[in-house]
Amino acid sequence: MALHEIVLPETKPETEWVRGRPLQKVSPQRDHSVLQLEFGAALRCWARGRGEVGTEWRFRIAPPGEVRRPLVPDISYVSNERLRTLSDQELQVPPLAPDVAVEILSPDDRRIDVDDKISVYLRGGSSLAIVIDPANRVVELHDARGTTRLEESATIAHPAMPGFRSSVRSLFAVLRRS
Repeated sequence: MALHEIVLPETKPETEWVRGRPLQKVSPQRDHSVLQLEFGAALRCWARGRGEVGTEWRFRIAPPGEVRRPLVPDISYVSNERLRTLSDQELQVPPLAPDVAVEILSPDDRRIDVDDKISVYLRGGSSLAIVIDPANRVVELHDARGTTRLEESATIAHPAMPGFRSSVRSLFAVLRRS
């Protein structure tokens, strides 16, 4: 454990350190859960042989010069290259930011809190933070260069995920009731 680390107990739903305070994650509703499964499965399929994808995986993130703190992305990807350096124990709650962190907005999420998490992911070493907004049917890609907003006609693709392509329209199609 780092000398300067915020340690929070495991809770259900998980508690994260956001904007200088403990913040318990919102218990997911149907749309959040369905999108998490759909996008997580697509990312996992792409990641085979490249790294690991997890849902609700806790990370201990320390942007340079800042206190290490726990964050729990809805979906995360970490490359095999970065995972190799971790012990079996560290692998359970990695002391790093995921390569790709995905947050799916819930109705009770405050945007200021989500934006803080995105900032911590990117400052802590993530190459990409993705925000999926089911209410507005929009996907945002956040990286060191800024933010790209993808409407339903667009395709999710980014250099942090070489070869990954997913239609925004198809992603949100899973929300329609049959």
